[in-house]
Amino acid sequence: MSPRALAGPEIQRILALVPWIVAHPGSPKHEIAARFGLTVEQLDEDLLLVLMIGVPPYSPGDYLDVDDDEGNVTIRLAEYFRRPLRLTPAEGLALLAAGRALLAVPGSDPDGPLATALAKLEDALELPGLVVDVGEPGQLAAIRDAVAGHRRVEIEYLSAGRDELTTRRIDPEVVFFATGEWYVGAYCHRARDERMFRVDRIRSVEPTGETFEPGATGFETGDVYTPRADDTRVTLELAPAAAWVAEAYPTEAVTERADGSLEIVLAVSERAWLERLLLRLGPDARAVAPEEIEPLAAHAAQRILRRYRDSEGSDGPAARRRDTRSRGRA
Repeated sequence: MSPRALAGPEIQRILALVPWIVAHPGSPKHEIAARFGLTVEQLDEDLLLVLMIGVPPYSPGDYLDVDDDEGNVTIRLAEYFRRPLRLTPAEGLALLAAGRALLAVPGSDPDGPLATALAKLEDALELPGLVVDVGEPGQLAAIRDAVAGHRRVEIEYLSAGRDELTTRRIDPEVVFFATGEWYVGAYCHRARDERMFRVDRIRSVEPTGETFEPGATGFETGDVYTPRADDTRVTLELAPAAAWVAEAYPTEAVTERADGSLEIVLAVSERAWLERLLLRLGPDARAVAPEEIEPLAAHAAQRILRRYRDSEGSDGPAARRRDTRSRGRA
């Protein structure tokens, strides 16, 4: 078995980070890290990955060049990246939409080289004012304001894992867009630990009048779930049609088989989340360990079926039809 990390947020961050460093050569590492919500160590890992970005035939001049001069970073583009691309209209539109969404990544410069290039592409495609909606939820502005001012807030939060509405006091450290949703990383005084909250599940935000000292948490932008030591480790067998699960969620181990099926290990903090995943996958997934998890999907399906039958028996559509027929006979 081999570990497989969730690569999407890291790649998204690097796509935003590279053009900013190119436009600001010699920037100090601590400044870059602070802008993109990273530690210096995480930035070093990203820069090592940037060194491997290139195009065939992968000769020395076909890679990006990263120069670290005593903590001051410069990125030089390979010659290939300096030549203009010839795009079809469909390719240009796809690139424009992806670029607009990328500007939502924390740290991206709304007036930087990426924005300038997208404006030129927009003019060439004759599509002025293209809007890419990245789904800004209603409480996002209040959360951003709290992050910027290091202000403690009280939130009402709907936990999808437990299907309950709770009131919490949080110290919000970082807010970011990843995997199609907005998240806020915060210290939760109710849990007395670091937590990640989806902003669209925050029902209200109320100021407490208190501030907090930033930097107490160690959140990485894009890291929407960090497994804890006491989280249940679940082994799933996935048919080839469900292999996407290994890419969509952080896995601790993946075994690929000759027929295209997978065996993966996931850390699961809430059984309700696993129930929904297994019901969604249907016959394409089977829980094989631990033993008490194996019947989880079947029990969830039976519970849903009982609720449906109960609603049909009381005031559901079938009951209303029976009542209408009985009144007609009377």
